[in-house]
Amino acid sequence: MSTSKAARTPTDPVDAIIDQWAVVRPDLDTAAMEVFGRVFRLSRAMGDRMEKTYARLGISRGEFDVLATLRRSGEPYALSPRQLSATLMLTTGGMTGRLDKLERAGLLRRSPDPHDRRALQVTLTNKGLTLVDEAVGAGLAVQTEALSSLDEEQAGQLADLLRQLLAGTGQASH
Repeated sequence: MSTSKAARTPTDPVDAIIDQWAVVRPDLDTAAMEVFGRVFRLSRAMGDRMEKTYARLGISRGEFDVLATLRRSGEPYALSPRQLSATLMLTTGGMTGRLDKLERAGLLRRSPDPHDRRALQVTLTNKGLTLVDEAVGAGLAVQTEALSSLDEEQAGQLADLLRQLLAGTGQASH
């Protein structure tokens, strides 16, 4: 799966960690650590980049997630707070805080659900729609730039492999 651990010059911090384990615990099969160590580092690095990108637009990653979920739902860009919480895997308390901030910023509005007067509906405003469209474009530009070290075929293979790996964790349907 990986290059020989003996007589190898580490090319990234994960290689250095793997080499250290090979010295102190040569009995360990560290193949999984090579993959997940890189996935974790990549996730952290890209998460930081995305946070900075969205911050320039005045929102956090979590707030982007709410706006993007509404945007992806299609016109009229409206969902219940419960639907948002389920999609984003947030508690209702966590969702309420995000909705409060986004509503104060004029990016969404809460109103009675026309189909159930006991429930609320959260809807993107025109300002929210404009902002989320700008944010998704900016975020995709950052992600595309990060993938530029791979050609199109490699990027596709990586996406396929990660999909398969995610399915193996039982998280593919969430």
